[in-house]
Amino acid sequence: MARAGGVTIPGVRNRQIVLASRPAGMPRETDFRLAETELPPPGPGEVLVRTLYLSVDPYMRGRMRDTPSYAEPVAIGGVMVGGTVGQVEASNAGEFKKGDIVEAYTGWQEFGVAPPGALRRIDPSIAPISTALGVLGMPGMTAYFGLLEIGRPQAGETVMVSGAAGAVGSLVGQIAKIQGCRAVGAAGSDAKVDWMTRELGFDAGFNYKTTPDYGAKLRELCPQGIDVYFDNTGGPLTDAVMRLINVRARVVVCGQISQYNQEEAGTGPRWFWQLIVKQARVEGFLVYQFKERSAEGLRQMAAWLREGRLQYREDVVEGLENAPRAFIGMLEGRNTGKQLVKVAEPA
Repeated sequence: MARAGGVTIPGVRNRQIVLASRPAGMPRETDFRLAETELPPPGPGEVLVRTLYLSVDPYMRGRMRDTPSYAEPVAIGGVMVGGTVGQVEASNAGEFKKGDIVEAYTGWQEFGVAPPGALRRIDPSIAPISTALGVLGMPGMTAYFGLLEIGRPQAGETVMVSGAAGAVGSLVGQIAKIQGCRAVGAAGSDAKVDWMTRELGFDAGFNYKTTPDYGAKLRELCPQGIDVYFDNTGGPLTDAVMRLINVRARVVVCGQISQYNQEEAGTGPRWFWQLIVKQARVEGFLVYQFKERSAEGLRQMAAWLREGRLQYREDVVEGLENAPRAFIGMLEGRNTGKQLVKVAEPA
């Protein structure tokens, strides 16, 4: 986040999106507020970054709650957290110079100050800089390590993905195909299913919003059962999948987006007995547990991208002031692929 206090840069204002109130259920635009502050310069060893793109992601909904979690909640009046791609405006760190393109975690604001250890230099010659927030960023690493290290798919197995047209799920299915697996996905529109199957290479998919019987559809599309389930959504779809897992199946719990806006957890079918019958494993994970191996994952994802074995899509909304609208739309499933907000053009 930009530092508070200290000497400011005269005449330069920093626009920020701050949390105005904690949402009850689905967030509303009134839960956010556009604020302006004086811009502090970077201190000793710090870097001032101008935001070009910012990311909106499902995990941010949890950070809006004032409840214990793996990270501190956003304070009322605090800048919304999030990954960014930006351009160095001023640097007091030898590793970076003015004009460098970097990935940061400076949140929903036009400028942020960060130490060099919190920045990753981006090479624009490899791919568009926006991909540092998608296929070559946190979502890409989530798909890569979540599937390969937690799911451990084997050639010939069936991998089922919920939220399969999102930033993570769309990559999971493609990585599954690279591993020689059969990939099946669920998404929220016919157009998304068409994109997954025609362009991304999924073997099959279905629209969960118009499918009346998940169990019947899964039995049709997964006649040999499900060996790996990459769960981004939770809810009734997960309940149906659990009835079809195979012996020694692996269930990778990445997200539960269908539950994030519920004030009270619903009671669904109880499926833990399946773990006994099928000797199966369910494991949740955070991408940050693989932080020390991120260079490995990025190299492989970049190689697959160059080889044409991975495709991606970005849904870009223009303007910092529209970040709340983009975030809410992402929670409602309006986006296909990675949801981004474009804040500025590179200098």
